[in-house]
Amino acid sequence: MITQIRGRLVEKNPTYVVVDCNGVGYLLHISLNTFSLLPENENIVLYTHLSIREDAHTLFGFINKTEREIFRLLVSVSGVGPSTARTMLSSMTSEEIQQAIASEDVKLIQSVKGIGVKTAQRVIVDLKDKILKTFDLDEVSLKQNNTNKEEALSALEVLGFARKQADKVVNNILKVTPEATVEELIKQALKNL
Repeated sequence: MITQIRGRLVEKNPTYVVVDCNGVGYLLHISLNTFSLLPENENIVLYTHLSIREDAHTLFGFINKTEREIFRLLVSVSGVGPSTARTMLSSMTSEEIQQAIASEDVKLIQSVKGIGVKTAQRVIVDLKDKILKTFDLDEVSLKQNNTNKEEALSALEVLGFARKQADKVVNNILKVTPEATVEELIKQALKNL
């Protein structure tokens, strides 16, 4: 029904924003990723998804179409509602969710608050083919990168670095050089940590 909203940012919070469109203020629930990427200037465009239940009509806002598509795929899974999908998009980026599903990383998906083992497995079973097809991901390179990434992160943890910080640095390295070996990842990460 409502696919995007363009207007003046009136209120900005980590969980929601209010956007004024020609005198009408729309409350949009957002993820932390969208919150962190919102521009400081007043005029913004958010892509939306309207969730309709018996007791509520809730509008969700996303910084880009990819995040909205991931949200829609997640809510299509039995047991994953809009709140859980938003929590997932707040805990991980759209790309991290795509990679976790494509590489069948149950532990990573399960690490999101409110998602148990069964739901994590259902997310993977229901969405793996859709993710690979829709976002044109290569399964083989994902598995290899994921293994290299995990080994590098484990080594960095042993060296005393916080996993969350090391994870961000390693992800940035993989964006630039996706074919990096474990050794290269560790060396690069040590320079940036």
